[in-house]
Amino acid sequence: MREWVVPLVLFAGLAAAPFAGFGEGYALTLLARTMILGMAAVGLALLVGGAGLVSLGHAATLGVGAYAVVVLDANGITDATTVLPVAIAAAALFALATGAISLRTSGVHFIMITLAFGQMAFFTASSLAAYGGDDGYTLFSRTEVAGTRLLEDRLAFHYVCLGLLGLTYLFCRAALAARFGRVLRAARENALRVRAVGLDPYPYRLLAYVLAGAIGGLAGVLLANAAEFVAPSYLSWQRSGELLFMVILGGLGSLHGAILGALAYVLLEEWLSHLTEHWRMIFGPLLILSVLFFRGGLAGLLAPRQRR
Repeated sequence: MREWVVPLVLFAGLAAAPFAGFGEGYALTLLARTMILGMAAVGLALLVGGAGLVSLGHAATLGVGAYAVVVLDANGITDATTVLPVAIAAAALFALATGAISLRTSGVHFIMITLAFGQMAFFTASSLAAYGGDDGYTLFSRTEVAGTRLLEDRLAFHYVCLGLLGLTYLFCRAALAARFGRVLRAARENALRVRAVGLDPYPYRLLAYVLAGAIGGLAGVLLANAAEFVAPSYLSWQRSGELLFMVILGGLGSLHGAILGALAYVLLEEWLSHLTEHWRMIFGPLLILSVLFFRGGLAGLLAPRQRR
């Protein structure tokens, strides 16, 4: 039960936030963006913490999901029952195609090949003149839910993001607790021993990569609706680096740590940007110091003393 204390407090805090000083439009938008990036970070944490796969192309799945919304929007299709399955399937297929190749490598080679695939997707999005090219694309309307414009209400959108974030967290936690997750962790520690007992780590890692991609696609749908705008920058390696840093900042071995990392990253970035226009000169060293001195991440700091 101790392991559930921090996640429950975290989700309860996000649920109560609109009634505790974060009920204004901009604050709700900021929290929604935090939860969306937290969702993508949870998917990446499944790879990094669960399978030991450090990907620098994870933002590409976020962008594929967002551009699926764009393509459907341009053709007048905005119903969630169509948009969500198409976006998630597109991101999962992208992850399947790129992961099947990337997972033939390991270590630095895996990092570089995922970076290459991510940049390929970025430049492809930049070349889509029909959907704005480098200038991006503004949605005609947000995705409709059961024929209603529910997502245009900021408070409703906040709880939709929170609900999907909670489902994503529970799904990834259940996956890691199952036999699938145990094989992933065993292969992360020693792939040779896993093969010795008759299990091939490759299909398990590929499935984890596809699941993380599908979660990225779901986050992309929400991000497109939150901003009502989609640009190639969604797929850039810088966004992948941000997501990776959120996972590291929160704690590599913790799914809720990825959400904590996203929350700390976005709020700290927002606060410093209001203090000075040179906020990046402060932000960078703070992030480096946090990695050096918080070895277990934010989740490690909040873990029960006995566990630490």
